Amino acid sequence: MARYTESVCRFCRREQEKLFLKGDRCYTDKCSVERRNYPPGQHGQGRQKKTDYGMQLREKQKVKHIYGLLEKQFRNYAHLAEQKKGVTGDNLLRILESRLDNIVFRMGFARSRNEARHLVSHGHFLVNGRKVNVPSFLTKPGMVVEVKESSRTLEAIDDALKTVSRRGVPEWVQVDPAAFKGTVKALPTREELPPNIREQLIVEFYSK
Repeated sequence: MARYTESVCRFCRREQEKLFLKGDRCYTDKCSVERRNYPPGQHGQGRQKKTDYGMQLREKQKVKHIYGLLEKQFRNYAHLAEQKKGVTGDNLLRILESRLDNIVFRMGFARSRNEARHLVSHGHFLVNGRKVNVPSFLTKPGMVVEVKESSRTLEAIDDALKTVSRRGVPEWVQVDPAAFKGTVKALPTREELPPNIREQLIVEFYSK
């Protein structure tokens, strides 16, 4: 499966806002957005012409990069959200937030979603007592996510738990760091999700 392996800081610069793709680095003055707050490339500092389609595309790309998805994955989630009852944009964000790699990140067991994806794919987590190594696994309220006992000494997980206070843990998950486990209490409401995401633009993009 093709996946981008170069610097992800250019994504933040392209959107001209922090997407928090590199964990702790994003909270320091080493952050690329802090140092060069303009799009990358030869014409990055030129005037950017904005159209309706362009804004929809950029919002879709931004959210896709935040959650670390490929285009086909993201498009499938958009179609799934459209089939569910309720507001399509809210449904899409809830689906993205319920992915296991995102839950691991939200609970503080990883410093970034990318790191969480690696940890999950290497089998370091259990869901309701069973090993799950699929980052796209969709969790549901009531599910318990925990670090496998043999993986609790991993430096990456220990460092993540020490620095999670910088971003905080959302109220819709409950975490017991000492026991290396957490519970998905409920699906997040729109008010509990990132305010900088304009999901309606993404819905409009895929409705064409």
